[in-house]
Amino acid sequence: MSNKISKNIEIKNRKASFEYQFIDTYTAGIVLKGTEIKSIRMGKVNISDAYCYFDDGELYIKNLNISAYDYGTHYNHDPLRDRKLLLQKKELKKLEAKLKDVGLTVIPTKIYVNDSGLAKINIALAKGKKLYDKRESIKAKDIERQESRRF
Repeated sequence: MSNKISKNIEIKNRKASFEYQFIDTYTAGIVLKGTEIKSIRMGKVNISDAYCYFDDGELYIKNLNISAYDYGTHYNHDPLRDRKLLLQKKELKKLEAKLKDVGLTVIPTKIYVNDSGLAKINIALAKGKKLYDKRESIKAKDIERQESRRF
């Protein structure tokens, strides 16, 4: 069992950079239950459909799928429950004020376990890209790929 748990966990939301243009990024802590951190350390997390919302001045993440822990008993967690994110008050106020603008949202970009063994999440204040912006992103990636092949 111990060989499956890794110290270097980093789960990225690859779809996010294609769908959204990042304006500002933050690192937040997550309020977790015991079996959730074990599942994260095993890399059983899906953040592609997750998003953040404010409720009563506090930031929560919805649709963050942390799979049930294989060796958990009746203490196992609900995989899709809403989880509270921990940020400083000034950061929360700043984010909530910016979310009042039309078209902005807060999305997770990466979950990782830091050196202390705590799960952290990188979130970004983002604006959705239009179709022509997505085409530009694809074009830039293709050009970069061709340039790297030449050398």
